[in-house]
Amino acid sequence: MKYMFTDLLHRLFHAEPAPLPELDGRHALAGLLVRTAKTDGLYSVEEIRRIDRILASAYSLNPVAAARLRAESERLEAEAPEDGRFAAAVRARLDRDHREAVLVSMWQVALSDGVERHEEEAYLARASERLGLDAEAVTRARHSAERAKPLNH
Repeated sequence: MKYMFTDLLHRLFHAEPAPLPELDGRHALAGLLVRTAKTDGLYSVEEIRRIDRILASAYSLNPVAAARLRAESERLEAEAPEDGRFAAAVRARLDRDHREAVLVSMWQVALSDGVERHEEEAYLARASERLGLDAEAVTRARHSAERAKPLNH
């Protein structure tokens, strides 16, 4: 198992990343969500639940599989530098509308604990640029996240 993560990290963060298989795209998206949650130094139960629900919905996963994907991505996120590779991997695979949907999910995670922090807003602004989105997309994504009903299991 450790070799799998080392190999995945090598492929994700090599100086010239090779195209990643679809599974790695899932880990990149989950990594963005985990990093969003951890940006303010707190990683709350509400944020973890939101990430699991987003992953379950996005990939039609049962709760156990979604939690496993999140847990794997937590380990990747902990070892990955803050250089935009997660966002780059997502950007390479998704069109603008889908990247904006990813940003909505990131905002849902950031807002899920009920506490707004400057660090989260700053991270989401950087991430949106790395996703190839403009300031208007950030505003739309935030408003969409604020209006969204909670995902149910």
